[in-house]
Amino acid sequence: MPAKPPAAPRAAARRLVTVAAATLIAAAAAPATLAYAFPSATVSPTAVAPGGRVALNVTGCGTQVARVTSTAFGEARLTPGNQTAASLIGSATVFNNASSGAHRVVFECGGPGGERVTLSLQVSSGAARGGTGGSIGSMSPGQIAVGGALTAGALGAGVWVMRRRAAAS
Repeated sequence: MPAKPPAAPRAAARRLVTVAAATLIAAAAAPATLAYAFPSATVSPTAVAPGGRVALNVTGCGTQVARVTSTAFGEARLTPGNQTAASLIGSATVFNNASSGAHRVVFECGGPGGERVTLSLQVSSGAARGGTGGSIGSMSPGQIAVGGALTAGALGAGVWVMRRRAAAS
């Protein structure tokens, strides 16, 4: 008849199995709880002119809906960007009469009273310049004339040098 193993190794093995099981349970639960522990949000672009649109995104809410409020655009609702609702997305149009400067943007997971994330949106004083991209907006006609004369002089000197080389050959 074989001898029974001592009781101490059996107790140690049982403790090891218990600790391993507890670790597996904690590891399985951790991603689900950590994913929704700290929501993070983005506003893109972070600076916009009145009348412009911004994209709103929040992740880690753990809900199917979020509310976003700001003095720049009022209220917007965010909806799931994918089937798991890991990312809630939406957009908003900045009021045409929004004052320039920094505006708070408050994301609320699940609606009013939910977990909050606050960001800042910079509203500029006007729309971006079009056409020449604003490259000549602050130049006087005299500055433009001097720049044109220097450019014409450089082109003329280049032609003169090239013709002298051709004649010398």
